Amino acid sequence: MLRLESCDIENGGFTLRADLEIPAGAKLAIIGPSGAGKSTLIEAIAGFLPLRQGRIFWQGEDLTGLAPGQRPVAMLFQDGNLFPHLTVAQNAGLGLRANLRLSQDEQAQVQQALHRVGLGDLAARKPGELSGGQQSRVALARVLLQRRDILLLDEPFAALGPALKDEMLDLVAEIAAETGATVLMVSHDPQDARRLADQVVLVAEGKAHPPVETAELLDNPPPVLKAYLG
Repeated sequence: MLRLESCDIENGGFTLRADLEIPAGAKLAIIGPSGAGKSTLIEAIAGFLPLRQGRIFWQGEDLTGLAPGQRPVAMLFQDGNLFPHLTVAQNAGLGLRANLRLSQDEQAQVQQALHRVGLGDLAARKPGELSGGQQSRVALARVLLQRRDILLLDEPFAALGPALKDEMLDLVAEIAAETGATVLMVSHDPQDARRLADQVVLVAEGKAHPPVETAELLDNPPPVLKAYLG
């Protein structure tokens, strides 16, 4: 279980409050008005933002004082965070070793991950030679190789067309089912939440609310969410 216990998360002059529990293996969407603190929430879980107070636990282990690299967390950013001078295989391989000095077994793992995301034949290409959807798949392969318990998505597929975005969300769901990862996805699109998430965390008015079943929240949104969704 992922537990945020009486947390005040600082981001510049903004503070977000969070006191909630997320079951291991759950798939959650984080939704709410623009600027409400959705990315702030997952950046705190990842360790990129400090807590003014409170603690973050995963399976009973206190993560609060751990650096991002020491946490059981992998994160997909909006830009994919690929290095243009590295090949597809090298960008994915960073999920195993930052120095890319991979053993033969690790190189085989990279190739397996690329096959899993449909890029087995493109390992030698550079990101600039790929489509937006293919670049997203490289970033997802890297996350797959990290083998972390918690996967955080900060709208990594927002720039993709609807059909391709749906395909990527389905792929994330498949990988999460295979690995047992807990998924938290920031989204502005309620359809994305319905497609991927079992539950939704509403972030609004300075607070991250406890998870609610996706259909329950989106079919009967509270006034602050209804005003945002229109």
